Amino acid sequence: MSATLVLAGGGTGGHVYPMVAVAHALRRLRPDVRLVFVGTQRGMETRVVPEEGFELELLEVLPIRGGGLAGVVKGVARAALSLPESRALLRRLEARAVFSIGGYAAGPVSLAARTLGIPLALMEPNSIIGLANQLIAPFVQRAYTAFRITESRFAPAVVLATGVPLRDGFEPRPYPPRRGPLRILVLGGSQGAKTLNETIPAALSRVRSPLRVVHQCGRAHADAVRARYAELGVDFAEVVPFIDDMPAALADAQLVVSRSGAGAVSEICAVGRPSLLVPYPFAAGDHQWVNAEALQQGGAAVCLRAEAATVERLTATLEGMLEDPATLPRMAAAARRLGRPHAAETIARDFLDLAGLATSSTPGAGSPREQGGSGQQPEEMT
Repeated sequence: MSATLVLAGGGTGGHVYPMVAVAHALRRLRPDVRLVFVGTQRGMETRVVPEEGFELELLEVLPIRGGGLAGVVKGVARAALSLPESRALLRRLEARAVFSIGGYAAGPVSLAARTLGIPLALMEPNSIIGLANQLIAPFVQRAYTAFRITESRFAPAVVLATGVPLRDGFEPRPYPPRRGPLRILVLGGSQGAKTLNETIPAALSRVRSPLRVVHQCGRAHADAVRARYAELGVDFAEVVPFIDDMPAALADAQLVVSRSGAGAVSEICAVGRPSLLVPYPFAAGDHQWVNAEALQQGGAAVCLRAEAATVERLTATLEGMLEDPATLPRMAAAARRLGRPHAAETIARDFLDLAGLATSSTPGAGSPREQGGSGQQPEEMT
């Protein structure tokens, strides 16, 4: 009978896609091991995990934040019931180890693993540690981190700085030479980012340099963004609801304009592209600003607060970045130095070792604090 590894958590793409990336690396290294995701009906995992070919078990877990006092009471009560359910699930699966990444289902499954003596590993992809991971932190045997600022939340002996695990294809690509219009990729997000979708078209219409723009805006906003470009008389922008092949889109771009979630900045750096980042202002703990600052301090990005990202300020910032032809290639090189394209495999190898499933080709990571780096890192980012 094959061993079973459990991957718990999810909710948003920032949790689900890194977890899927680790699962694919585990499958490559040990195709004989059974991989089971545990999530909730509320999260993206209900769609993404089956599409990626993995098993999914669902728990009923309610959010504790964001619902006022009544929401807290309901969430805590439901969590109390979820713990014995999670224990029963792990026993039924005969789980050898649990990998948690935060999100609604992560808390009860991780605590259940702790009470059953099952090895527990945690991935913190953000620069500000999430609520579920705060609760789990004291109990983990390994904490995989992407930003140095989060390492102090864990016992030093358990920290392995890996970067954010990414899907296949995100790897360093040569920076495209400047021939013809500058190619800009605008990532408004699969759900659409209002500032980027409404303000960026106006700013781009004012830039004096010739441009070619691909603007990903979310399905709900595609018609409105197309209308906005048409209203501005812009004929050099292609508006797309969603990008299926993001590695190829990043490779083709000479400048990326984006939010600064941990996954987004990790993908940009893995490919090695300069960026103009406008962090989402309501992210928990303002972690998107911390993420963006790490890239800016490393010379890979320019970042603007959302409230400061007016049409005039965005136009001036873009003009400044394009003024010296050496600026964008220099920033691209800095981004490559920050990239961690092999984080998923590094994590998978170490997690297999933690589960007692390492082979001669999957040596344990031992005790180094950092693995898989490709250059000097800024203080905040591993």
